[in-house]
Amino acid sequence: MNTGISTRLMAAVVLTAAGWSELATAATPAQLLAQYNAQAAAPSSAERGGILFTSRHASNWSCASCHGVQPTGLGQHAATGRPIQALAPAFNPERFTDAAKVEKWFRRNCKDVLGRECSASEKADVLSWLISLKP
Repeated sequence: MNTGISTRLMAAVVLTAAGWSELATAATPAQLLAQYNAQAAAPSSAERGGILFTSRHASNWSCASCHGVQPTGLGQHAATGRPIQALAPAFNPERFTDAAKVEKWFRRNCKDVLGRECSASEKADVLSWLISLKP
């Protein structure tokens, strides 16, 4: 079996098992935000998302450490120096279009920055703020 197909299939199975059945494949930022809001059972706050994104946490890192205070342009990984494309969907239409990738990066980055996985509410808040950033 093609490993790309196998990886996507496995991601779809995991996302479906985690309650992401309608988003197990391609998604839009708005669909992902709706799913996080539903999981959080509360509306998101772009203001809280911006604060979470730019604040330094116990790790002494913030999301902005790599993505920039305004994640509308090129960022740079704080440890490796590797370039990171714009995170805000209005500046990079490929962002937040693959639910499996979104979950992978939220899990990885939240653990690095917060020392734990983000809650659905935190994901919704950050995504709400990112969606609010316009050219």
